[in-house]
Amino acid sequence: MNRAEAWDIVCEFVQSDSLRKHMLAVEFAMRAYAEHFGEDPDSWGLVGLLHDFDWEIHPTLDQHPMDGAPILRQRGVSEEDIRTILSHGPLGESDRTTRRDKALFAVDELTGLITAAALVRPTRDVRDVEVKSITKRWGEKRFAAGVKREEIESGAVALGVDLWEVHVPLVLKAMQDHAAELGLDGR
Repeated sequence: MNRAEAWDIVCEFVQSDSLRKHMLAVEFAMRAYAEHFGEDPDSWGLVGLLHDFDWEIHPTLDQHPMDGAPILRQRGVSEEDIRTILSHGPLGESDRTTRRDKALFAVDELTGLITAAALVRPTRDVRDVEVKSITKRWGEKRFAAGVKREEIESGAVALGVDLWEVHVPLVLKAMQDHAAELGLDGR
């Protein structure tokens, strides 16, 4: 499967613009991690792009992402890619065995926190967000209350990267490099 085919799946199943942008953010973060680890950015980006394609039809964690797997199989997504997508869900923790699995889990929640940090800035531009902006908001329970910070932390630990020296800066830069595509360029 190529990216255009994956994007067609996203467009068919995801109507929410904000969910599509989240999936793009995860794709860009996954590509950045692939480059960081010397892996294939296309393969890593594909699972990032598709990881939540079924959220609108299966919006509970007892269904998502497991119930989306048959659809992906029908569309020709590889079993390896499907396994990685399944591993990002709450029932997939024991299946997070590869770096790609761990990266998908690690970046998913962090992209939401970074998006929230951009949207509260007067410019609404992710390029104006700094790591210290995230650090400052990290302990504020009411800020981006739905973001599971413990998953961000455990994801960085599982990947073997420092949260503040590698993880947050790498994902932030990936999102900054694609600010316009994410609608986070102040327009």
